[in-house]
Amino acid sequence: MTLDNQTIKIGRIGRGVIGSVLSGRLAWTIVSFLSLLALWALVAAILQSRLFPGPLDVGAKFVSEAASGELAHHVGITLARVAAAFFVAMFIGTAFGIALGVAKGADQFFDTWLIFFLNLPALVTIILCYVWFGLTETAAVLAVIINKIPNVTVTVREGARSLSRDLTEMAQIYQFGTLKTLRHVTLPQLAPFIAAAARGGLSLVWKIVLVVELLGRPNGVGRQLYDGFQLFDVSMILAYAIAFILVVQFIEIAVLQPIEARVNRWRR
Repeated sequence: MTLDNQTIKIGRIGRGVIGSVLSGRLAWTIVSFLSLLALWALVAAILQSRLFPGPLDVGAKFVSEAASGELAHHVGITLARVAAAFFVAMFIGTAFGIALGVAKGADQFFDTWLIFFLNLPALVTIILCYVWFGLTETAAVLAVIINKIPNVTVTVREGARSLSRDLTEMAQIYQFGTLKTLRHVTLPQLAPFIAAAARGGLSLVWKIVLVVELLGRPNGVGRQLYDGFQLFDVSMILAYAIAFILVVQFIEIAVLQPIEARVNRWRR
């Protein structure tokens, strides 16, 4: 086969792959997104109200906030709070979940505690933390952590309850030790549950962080949303909301999904 024929064949394969992708999920995503934008623009054009701006108005506000540096500043501060609360809650919640899943007595004792904290409204936790510790950064992050830990604990506990006894006994026979067993036996089996807790936790944490910022912090996306509400500036509210949603989606696609795929390789 000549070089020209190979080039033509590769080109056909490339076009076939691109065509199949475009005709599949990506195409539907693009069509759905454009339809949403069109509907949004149509409703905004009909209403002609500053309380329901169209995509172009929100886009202009987005660009102006980004150009001034305010958007990056406030989104960065919120992301820092989200990251701090997320990692601490995941670590503590995973440890508690494993402990309760493997120790039946502890699970029975602390089950009532879990139910209590799962049903404790996030708003109540935030207010109490601000009352007890003041309007500080520590209180803000602590309120988010307290709200997130029970969710992680429950999810990981269900995974710990389903751990393979055969693999655990094998680790004991070969004298793996506690740390080696945790790394090579326990955590790989819990990976899907931890990934599920992380995905759900990320969406929960950033929503609670916005409420925390709205109630008691001088900066962050939540504070900007509050300022937009005070000024009835819906364009600002939507611009910051969309910006942070895009950032969280990027983290989900670029960070969480690859990590989940990597930790689940042993199942293939």
